Amino acid sequence: MDLLLATHFPDSDVLEGDGVPASVRRATRVDWRVAATIITYRRVEWAICSFTPYKSTDMDGIFPVLLQEGREIVIPYLIRIFRVCLATGYVPAMWCQAKVVFLPKPDMSSYCGHRDFRPISLTSFLLKTMERLVHRYLRDETLALLPLRRNQHEYQLENSVETALHQLVVRIEKAIDQQDIALGVF
Repeated sequence: MDLLLATHFPDSDVLEGDGVPASVRRATRVDWRVAATIITYRRVEWAICSFTPYKSTDMDGIFPVLLQEGREIVIPYLIRIFRVCLATGYVPAMWCQAKVVFLPKPDMSSYCGHRDFRPISLTSFLLKTMERLVHRYLRDETLALLPLRRNQHEYQLENSVETALHQLVVRIEKAIDQQDIALGVF
């Protein structure tokens, strides 16, 4: 297990207990207003229902179906929790933990080596729910009012890491063909 962790997560640390406590900043009225805009009953319900009901769970043992079936009861509490987290910038330590499962890669002749497995990180559905709420707000409201530039690849339809890399490679190849200089700053 140590070899698998060192191979797939080099330079990482294994934390015992709850890990490092997160810092909490004092929320302003604007922070609370933004949190209330992003986190609404309807949106939390949408985010919870967007998960596959019996998807594998993480350390907290909360399956999406538990949130989906009990949504009338849990959503008011989740709204309060998500708004506090968003307004103060606090993420509960339990949400930061991941359960890592190593799955054998398909079509391997043997499963003796540490590279014969791939890691799957299972993280908290509560954190994933909050992430979906923020992502949807950015995509549907913020970016609808303030569209991104053409060379921005995140949040753009039909753009991805691959299109960004392709665009970069084309520019470099063009500079090489023209015996020009290409400079990349990252």
